[in-house]
Amino acid sequence: MWRVLVLCLCSGLLSCSEPAQVEFRNTNISGVEIGSSLAAFKDHSGRAITLDEFKGKAVVVFFGYTSCPDVCPTTLARLAETMKRLGTEAERVQVLMVTVDPEHDTPEKLAAYMTAFNPSFLGLYGDLPATEAAARAFKVFVRAEPPAGHEHVHANANEAAATPIPIDHSTGSYVFDPAGKIRLYVRDEASTDAIVSDLQGLLTGL
Repeated sequence: MWRVLVLCLCSGLLSCSEPAQVEFRNTNISGVEIGSSLAAFKDHSGRAITLDEFKGKAVVVFFGYTSCPDVCPTTLARLAETMKRLGTEAERVQVLMVTVDPEHDTPEKLAAYMTAFNPSFLGLYGDLPATEAAARAFKVFVRAEPPAGHEHVHANANEAAATPIPIDHSTGSYVFDPAGKIRLYVRDEASTDAIVSDLQGLLTGL
């Protein structure tokens, strides 16, 4: 279902975006009303952050979680490869993953997960209301979805709380330019070549 929702989201974003001045290889959503604040979140070191503090850098915002079996590690691996390909320009790129599973993604777990892909990657966490509000602001679909027929009985509440369940969520990433303006929507199947090319364009002021 999320693939249908992502396609609908892209269609809606394209219909209301400003006329493209630059031919990006990913979806140009310049001017679209989308989330512009993550002020309710902390990074995996426990530091309160805002998007404004990353001005001067291109910022890639992705919603995911550490127990994700497929798209999250694939996306982060692609972004890690992108950073390698950018060379010294990577110093002006910040990748942020907002966890959609704050109940299970502790700061320690996020730190280990994100830095395994790239030391500069940051995992962000907030309480459930903040997470839900951010997902709405960024037009991200999120739904916890236990496997069909799964009726495992936990011995106690602590065991239940420690056991993540699959979460269905939108899979694209958002890219802000160094001025802090939303510019691109990157689908999960985007190539590394396309992401590198577009980030280089944004870093040169396109």
